[in-house]
Formats: sequence, C-alpha cells, structure tokens
Amino acid sequence: MADPFRKKLVPITELQNVRGVDLPIGLTFVQLVVTGPPGAGKTYYVNKIHGWPNEGYLDLTRRGWWKDKSLTYRPREVHLGLPFEGVPQALAVFDPQWLEAEKPLKLQLERFQIPPDGSRFLQTNWRQRYIFEFLLPKAEIIFAQRQARQSEGYFPVDEELSLDIVRRQLAIYQEVVLYMHRVKMQVYVREALDQPPMCIVEEGDAGIPRWATATSGPRPSLKTMAGWKWLILRRDPINWITVTDQWQKIKKEGRVAYDGNSFELKIGKRVLRFYPELPLGVRRKYLRRNWLITDPRTFGSNICGFAKIRPNDTVMIGRANEEYQAIFNFAEDVAERHIHITNEKGDLIITPLTDTKPVEIIRLTDAGRTARVKVRRYDAIKEIRTIYGGDISLLPPDKALALIKDVNDRLAREAYRPKNTAGMPGGLIELPDTITPIIVGDLHAQVNNLLKILTENRFLEGLESETACLIILGDAVHSEIPGEMDKMDSSILMMDIILTMKKHFPNNLFYLRGNHDSFAAAISKDTISQGVVMHQQLLKLRGIEYVQEMEKFYELLAYVIKSNSFVACHAGPSHKKITRTKLINLYTHPKITKDIVSSRLKRPNYLAGYSKSDVKRFRKGLGLAKGTPFIVGHTPIDPSGSVWRNVADIKGHHIIYSGRPSGPSVFVQINKKMIPLSYPAEPLIKLIGKIPERE
Repeated sequence: MADPFRKKLVPITELQNVRGVDLPIGLTFVQLVVTGPPGAGKTYYVNKIHGWPNEGYLDLTRRGWWKDKSLTYRPREVHLGLPFEGVPQALAVFDPQWLEAEKPLKLQLERFQIPPDGSRFLQTNWRQRYIFEFLLPKAEIIFAQRQARQSEGYFPVDEELSLDIVRRQLAIYQEVVLYMHRVKMQVYVREALDQPPMCIVEEGDAGIPRWATATSGPRPSLKTMAGWKWLILRRDPINWITVTDQWQKIKKEGRVAYDGNSFELKIGKRVLRFYPELPLGVRRKYLRRNWLITDPRTFGSNICGFAKIRPNDTVMIGRANEEYQAIFNFAEDVAERHIHITNEKGDLIITPLTDTKPVEIIRLTDAGRTARVKVRRYDAIKEIRTIYGGDISLLPPDKALALIKDVNDRLAREAYRPKNTAGMPGGLIELPDTITPIIVGDLHAQVNNLLKILTENRFLEGLESETACLIILGDAVHSEIPGEMDKMDSSILMMDIILTMKKHFPNNLFYLRGNHDSFAAAISKDTISQGVVMHQQLLKLRGIEYVQEMEKFYELLAYVIKSNSFVACHAGPSHKKITRTKLINLYTHPKITKDIVSSRLKRPNYLAGYSKSDVKRFRKGLGLAKGTPFIVGHTPIDPSGSVWRNVADIKGHHIIYSGRPSGPSVFVQINKKMIPLSYPAEPLIKLIGKIPERE
C-alpha cells in the first residue's frame, strides 16, 4: 500500500522539551490535543507530560465540536468520531459498525465541520486555539503494542485484532490528518515519543508552519488580561511597508495593506505583478480578499497563467515551488526559496528567505486597469449572450430539439476523432499540438461556473480563433449541493449551454462521457436516483423525442482525449491493457469503457481502485512519454479543494473539479505545461439577463 506521507513529512527542528518529550517551540502547552488510532500510545504520552488524564471524544461531523467540553482541559487524549459514506452517524474506528462492515468504509470528507478561522470581525479563531498531534507509529508497532496489552484483559478494542485492521485504522487517521492540514488546521505527526515531531509539507506549501517556530507564538485571547495587554501594548509591532512609486528593498518581514491598489515585486531580476481579484457582480461583504500574481510580460495579451493567494494562504515563491516555476519559469537569479508570502485578511506579509538575492517593491500606477478588466469581461459576457440568443434560461422545447439533433449530427463526424470499425466516431479524440487545451472538471450543474470559464482569460477569443479548445470531462449535470440534488432544471440548462457552444464551436469544444451522463437508475447521490429524475423531467418538459436524442448524444460521446503533450478522461485508467485501437473501438471493450468513466484512485478504503501501474500502462498504450500529464475528474480528494497535482505521488497525474459553488478551476496548457487556474464565483446568469436587448 502506498505511503500517503511519502515526501510530505519534514522534522520540526525548533523544539522545547516538556517532561522528556520534544514539542514544537511555537506550541503553547494548553493548545495540545493528542489523537491517533487505538494502541498508538496516547494515554502513556499524555500521562508522561502530565496532561489531563481522562479520554475525550470529538464528533467531527457535529457543528461546533471545537466548543466541546472535552476540550476544556488540555493537553488531553481524544478519540475521533468520523464521517463514513452510507453511515449517517459518526463512527470511531473501534466501533463495531466500522469493524464489522462488509466492505471497508470510505471517509466522507465533505461532512467534516471546519472550525472558523476568525476572519470575521470579533470572531474567535478556533483553528488557532488547538494544535492536534497525531501519534502514528508504524502499523506493526501498534499491532505488537495491542497484542502485549491483550493479556491485561480490559481493552475491549483489542478483542477483534488483526494486523489488517490496524493498518486500516492507521490509514484512516493518515487521511484525516492530511485533510485537516489542507483545510489550514494546525496539525503535526509523530511516530514515537523519542522521535521529533514532523509537520506536513506538500507541494506549494511554505514549509514549516509559522505556529511551529520560535517567532510565531499564538496571540493570547482577548478573554484574558494577557490578551488585552497584547492588544494595547503591541509587543510584536507590525512592520508596515509603505509602497511608493520608487523601488525599495525589503530586508525583513513586512506587511502590505489590502487597500485595493496593485504593486510589483522584484525577486532577483524578475518582476511579478500583484492585483486584488475583482469578481463582477459580487457584493462587497461577500468579497474574498484574494491576490492574483501575474507576469507583466504576458498578462492580458493572450491566454496566460497566474497564481492566487487566498486569505490564510502561505506560499513560498522560488524555483523550488514547482507550480510557480511552471507558471513563471524563473531563472537562476531567483533563489530556490526566495520569499514567503502570507495573506492575512487581505494584507500580505512578505518575508525574504535569502540574504544574497534582493527583494524590492514598487507601487503600480494603473488607474485604468479596473475599467479595462470590466470592459473586457463585459464584451465576453455580451458575446455569450449573442451566441446563446438571449438570456440564459431554458430553451423552448422546439428550439431545444432542433439544437440537440444538430449537435448529434455534428458528433457523428466530430473533428480529430478516428472512426471505429463500425464506421462510427470512435472513443478517442486526437488533438494537434497547435491547439491550447482548456480542461474543465465535473461541473455538476453549476451553470455560473461554466459561464465564468467561458468569459475569462481570453478563452472565448481562443475558441473563436481556433487556437484553443474547451474540454469538459463529463458530469456537467446533477447537482451535488444538499437540497438541490433532485432539482434538474439547472442540469438541463447546463446542457442547453454546452450544446449551443458545441454547435457554435464544433471543432473547439469537446465533451467526454462521464458516469453521470446517463439515465440509468444506478446514477444516484444520497439515495436520489438522479439519472431517473433527469429522465422524468426531460420527458415532462420536452417529450420522448428529445429524451431519445439525449440518449443518442450520450452514446455518441468520446471517452478519451489526447495530444502528444497530455491525455484526459473522466475517471481514470483501466486495469486492463489498452491500445490506441482499443480506445477507438471502445464499443467492443465494455470493461475498459466502464473503468474510464467510473474508476477511482486506489486508497486505503478503496482497494479496488487504479494505481500508479495502471496510469503508467495507460500512457504506454497511447505511446506517450513517462510523466505526460494525465488529467481526470470524478474523484475530488477533499471537499475544500478543486485541483490536486501529482496525486498519490504519480508524476503528472492530476485531478480537477470545477463544480464548487465558490467558483471553478481549470487546467490550461501554457508554455507546454499544464497550469491549474482558479476563478471566483460570479452571478453571471443574472448579469447576462441585465444586458439591454439592443446590445
């Protein structure tokens, strides 16, 4: 089984010793919460450091668990109640229902409740109040420890004991700590008390978290006298940077205020441009104080890459950050680790990391930028309205039927798609390398997300000039928002837009088949048979002929798209050996077809999934080089993200999800590299409806 922590754990070197145990120096003793699977040694650990002796239990699916009385006294040991698919209540990994499940239960990460981060006025930062240590020895060590204590006779959790159970319990806790890290909670890992604590550092992370260092002790609560002294005396005064129209050097940590103005930052000889993100139609109180980082040499001229720093994000910028290196292509004058930047409620805290490479800042005077951006976006929005033929609403039945018949006729002779042995369009699309791919993951009825993508980053111009193509990896339908899963009007509208765009851009928009692109009863979410409900709604609105044409549309779709520089499909590779000929003739290979639309990544609780060897075999079968980007949707890794790169330590294996209500993400090929880009949500259906008819 693959190690989920491979190349992700970094020892924390700044330590304090508390009763014989090394702890991160930035940790306050009462912040510590110790957890881990049964038999990890939590009780011995807490007793050794003289923590609170009783065990606690936290149901992480319960809103407000961070206020639970079991956390009143710390340090202490806690067991975690976790959400699993198909089980309405939280389970601990020693509960009989978890142990006796017919198949290993899969974590349902979207049901985790995340503590508030204190970003709102007078809101408590509950994420800062606790630091969770996950005690995670090797499975063999836990198993031996539990075997040794069985003879004592009073550990019910050891009654049903096997090394396989221990491994599965450990794997669940590993998945939980990775998720908590990704949602910006304060966590670290330890394998044994005589070994150093280790923090999680994934690609793009800044390194050792600030809370773990000597200079970053947490601010005291304003519920205490110490907190008010800190507030009044400001013992750690902020070094504000006043950005002027002259280059000035940044030699120590400084803070740039979020005041709506842009600036440029010079690292080495390279200049980066920082803009506040400006979504259209979003009320000020709902704005996220995001910053965009662009390359002024390319930004605005064509499809381009950019980076984004959201509130509470900390990034390291330098050649060692692979994502930033792919976007900006830094030269040797930029250090491996040049600067840290933290977005704290919109303010940017900039910390130089090298004494030999300069960091400079200057104000960017560009009073007309906001107006230019709005005009460019407004022109794109007007163009979408023109193509669609009016407001973004459900098409009349007669117009919808004519549209889908037209598209089905085009699919029967779709560009870049070799014919199969039956003379029909095959399952594989082969793009020329001269076309820039824009890859969209599962949209799941988030219509505004599709409109946002179409109106951003000069994508529409690329489609019009046939220099770019939009690739949707299936599952554009069936909302995943609670309370909306049985509502199909947004799914029907989504398909109306996609079909309209396919008619307008027949050689530059491609829709691959996903597992939700069907009326099958098995297509369900939370017990709702979404395929059946969609079928019924289409019958009601548009009649049997339209439903038959939609079924024909599904059958005409391709499954895999590739060029010499990437390959993509909905779900993942097949376990079976593939060739170009097999993919073209998928109608004779139902097992491969099923894998491509429904397989999921192999994980501790889903051992039937695909693995690194399957990805390698898939690339090889298509004659692609090792590490060629292989992009899929279908399986979001956690409920807070949209893009996951090099998943499962498989180089070039990326997952994209574009259906978050907070806004879509896409992959775009820039400078021969696949770059993830994320955009904020905008109410574009409403904005398009406000455009005067005469325009």
